[in-house]
Amino acid sequence: MRRANDPQRREKIVQATLDAVIAHGIHGVTHRKIAMIAEVPLGSMTYYFSGIDELLMEAFGCFTDRMMLQYQDFFADVKDASQACHAITDMIYGSQVTTPDNMELMYQLYAFASRKPALKTVMQNWMLRSQQTLEQWFDPVTARALDAFIEGMTLHFVTDKKPLQREDILLMVERIAGIPATVSCA
Repeated sequence: MRRANDPQRREKIVQATLDAVIAHGIHGVTHRKIAMIAEVPLGSMTYYFSGIDELLMEAFGCFTDRMMLQYQDFFADVKDASQACHAITDMIYGSQVTTPDNMELMYQLYAFASRKPALKTVMQNWMLRSQQTLEQWFDPVTARALDAFIEGMTLHFVTDKKPLQREDILLMVERIAGIPATVSCA
């Protein structure tokens, strides 16, 4: 009697797809590379997915879901706009979200989404959920501006030769949010 397939095989393939994107870039990802990383038979690739585009879409969907959970964790105890500004600053300044792997996947998603409508939808949904999180404390236009600032400043923070200090980031966030800057007595 034949044994059932590994019940986690599909999830392994999805995670291996993200690992392959990190290692080879989207244009270097193949079914063979993914199967090798996932340690599954090559035939599993077409059994579970109709093609590489479907696989990439699901993998990036899982990635953005994970990123969204990390994003929302920063706001778990936030009660007002001022606390939200501090949470945004912590997100940008900290390294929990801006890991090298996460940043590589974000860069690849941005680049690939411009050519693939399905991935553009994944990205748009991610942006919408981020903005909806921020709308708990800010009006929709401000939430959108803050979301764009988070995206841009995260990129700047991890690539600048001399990243800004936490206080400088907080000042910028508070300006966008329209909150009077906190004054420090030095």
